[in-house]
Amino acid sequence: MNLILMGLPGAGKGTQAEKIVVKYPIAHISTGDMFRAAMANGTELGKQAKSYMDQGQLVPDEVTEGLVKERLQEPDTESGYMLDGFPRTIAQAEALTDITAELNKPLDAVINIDVDPKILADRLSARYICKTCGATYNKLYHNPKVEGTCDRCGGHEFFQRDDDKPETVQNRLQVNIEMNTPLLDFYADRKLLYTVNGDQDIDAVFAEIEKILAAMA
Repeated sequence: MNLILMGLPGAGKGTQAEKIVVKYPIAHISTGDMFRAAMANGTELGKQAKSYMDQGQLVPDEVTEGLVKERLQEPDTESGYMLDGFPRTIAQAEALTDITAELNKPLDAVINIDVDPKILADRLSARYICKTCGATYNKLYHNPKVEGTCDRCGGHEFFQRDDDKPETVQNRLQVNIEMNTPLLDFYADRKLLYTVNGDQDIDAVFAEIEKILAAMA
């Protein structure tokens, strides 16, 4: 089973990715993890990626695509894979189609966790963090057991990251919507797109995903 997992920031993609790989023996391929592993292993493509990142530049598509191709040839992908964070553009999606065809590992599904952006803006803007240990809380559904006291370390100072401030969150979501929409259309045209309702309990979201995956087994 070969998948792409998509969703806007705050939609619960990370949580669902963890649940998927626990239930199904497939490799979870996060772009960030892939870059870090290639750089740590000192591969030629890893060195190229590092040289761009060290200069604060975007890694070119050909390097990223080369890393994806290398990663999809590793033994843990034989039972399947789940891409998270790639592709991000139509050009990358087209390259992935070629790569997976060449490796005989075509995509089976693209699962999009869909949540209203207004709800996501509220979710993300409600996050706050313990200044002492970094534990994350949310004013909407995950506050410390004792108000003003971190569950993990007992600290009393909290802060909100700049990334989680309302104006930054709105901009971040808009950028992601503009990036994701063409990809969703691309995969819908190819009858690969499945959309699940992310605005419900975590287990209910996973139950929807399980139904999709069970139909492919």
